[in-house]
Amino acid sequence: MENKVDKSPFRLRYDKKDIIKGALVYPVGDTIAMLISGNFSITRLLGVLLIGSTVYAFEIPNYFRWINLRFTQKKTASSSFKRAALAQLYFNPLWIARHLLFINLFSQKWDSVGLHLLPAALLSFICLFPISFSVNYLIQQKLKLRWRFLGSAIFSGLTAIYYALSEVIF
Repeated sequence: MENKVDKSPFRLRYDKKDIIKGALVYPVGDTIAMLISGNFSITRLLGVLLIGSTVYAFEIPNYFRWINLRFTQKKTASSSFKRAALAQLYFNPLWIARHLLFINLFSQKWDSVGLHLLPAALLSFICLFPISFSVNYLIQQKLKLRWRFLGSAIFSGLTAIYYALSEVIF
């Protein structure tokens, strides 16, 4: 019975705790990345704060709740893999491209907005896949539902810092 689906109605939520988490964690990671790369922008900081506290604070916790309702909490290998795969699937190349679009818009880099973000997002997704799948697995299996958005946001901030460091180092 590992795939027993919870029959309770799914209701979308948007709560103050997630708004605060999104408003704090996403801008902190992105600001560190901006400082490392020497490209600090107040409009980008405010934009990431806005997106983190609205779009991401709404979408991500609701998606994680849906995963939680879809699969039981039983620790079977199959259920654990499916939960991690669904989390990984959410943060797909289109999600990454949208995030890059937001960053470029908030940085006022109008010439960097375009379809060329899609191949960059795909390459980013592929290169980081082993690490991000492992982290998504841990987030889905080891963190309680109320902490998953925060864990995911912290990981996103760390990846932003990693990208900035690799740009400076390499």
